[in-house]
Amino acid sequence: MKILIAPLDWGLGHATRCIPIIKYLLEKKCKVIIGADGRPLQLLQKEFPSLEFVKMPGYNIFYPKNCSMTLKIATQIPKILSGIKREHELLKRIIKEKKIDAVISDSRFGLWSKELPCVFITHQLMVKSPIGEKIIHRLNKNYISKYSECWIPDYAGENNLSGDLSHKFPLPENAKFIGALSRFINGFIEPKKYDLLVILSGPEPQRTVFEKEIVRQVKEVEKKILIVQGITEKNEKRKISENVEKISHLISEELQKQILSSEIVLSRPGYSTVMDLAVLGKKAIFVPTPGQTEQEYLAKYFSEKKIAYSVSQKKFDLKIALEESGKYNGFTEKYSGEEFKKAVDDFILSLK
Repeated sequence: MKILIAPLDWGLGHATRCIPIIKYLLEKKCKVIIGADGRPLQLLQKEFPSLEFVKMPGYNIFYPKNCSMTLKIATQIPKILSGIKREHELLKRIIKEKKIDAVISDSRFGLWSKELPCVFITHQLMVKSPIGEKIIHRLNKNYISKYSECWIPDYAGENNLSGDLSHKFPLPENAKFIGALSRFINGFIEPKKYDLLVILSGPEPQRTVFEKEIVRQVKEVEKKILIVQGITEKNEKRKISENVEKISHLISEELQKQILSSEIVLSRPGYSTVMDLAVLGKKAIFVPTPGQTEQEYLAKYFSEKKIAYSVSQKKFDLKIALEESGKYNGFTEKYSGEEFKKAVDDFILSLK
C-alpha cells in the first residue's frame, strides 16, 4: 500500500505526532510518501531521510507580535480557504502521478478525495474562540465529514488530554478516539542530567520573543539547564553560561533522552507536546503562546487539574515558576501511546 501522510505546517507539533504513525506504517510494509513544507518538512527529512517527499505548501499564515491572534487569523481567512483549495487540487495531481492508495492528513482540510480513503487527524473538534464557537464547529465538522475517517488523538474517558477541544460538542459520525500520539516510548529511564529542559516551539515571531526572554532569565538561576530552540534548519550547540547549554534541534531519540534526564520541562502547551509529556510521565511548566486560544485553554485545563503550573508569557518569571511547579503533580496517568495502532491496522485492512 502506498500512503501519503501530510501534516499542517503551523508549528512542529502536527509533524512530530505523525512520526509514530509513519514508523508503524513502515513496520506494516506500507510505502509512505510525506507531504510537507518549511520546518515540518525539514524535521521529517531528518527523521526519515530515506523516504520520498513532496513539497506541499502551507497556508502561509502570519502570526502577530503584539495584537490579537484571533483577529489576525480572522483577517487571513481568505488566504486559508485559498490554501485549502490549492492543496485539494495538488492532491489530485499526486494521486495521479504517485498512484497512492490512501491519504492521512493531520489537520490539512483540503486533502480529501472521492477516489480513495482519506483520514483526517485532529484533537480540535471545537476551536476555542472569543466568539462564534458553534459556527466554527459546524464549519469544522463540515470539512471533516468529507473524509473517510476522523482520528482523534485522545481518550474518550475522564482522564483525557484535550478537555473541551474533543469532548464538548457532538463528534462527527466518522470520528474515533485513537489514544495519545507520541513520537516517544515510555518505560525508559535516564540518569538525571539537567534541572530544567526548555523546549521552544510554535510559530514565529513568538518563538523568538520567548527565547530571548528565556535566555535573559536562565542566567539568573543556579540550575543546570538545556534549551532546545526548535530551529530545524540549523545544527548548532553552544554554552551561554557555565550551567546553561543551547542546541538548535534534536531528533526524536535524542530529545526523549534529554526529557527523561531532566527534572522538569518548560514548554508551550501545544497539544503534541502535551501528549509527549503525558506518555513519558513528566512534570511541566506551561507558557502558552500569547493569543493562541487552544494553548491558553490547555494551560488552564492542566493547571486546574494540578498537573502543571502555567503562567502567561507576559508574567513569566523563571524563579517563581520553578518554585511554584513543586506544588503540581505532573503527568501521573499511564498513557501507553500504543492505542493508535489498532486504528491504523483497521485502516490498512480496509484498503485490501
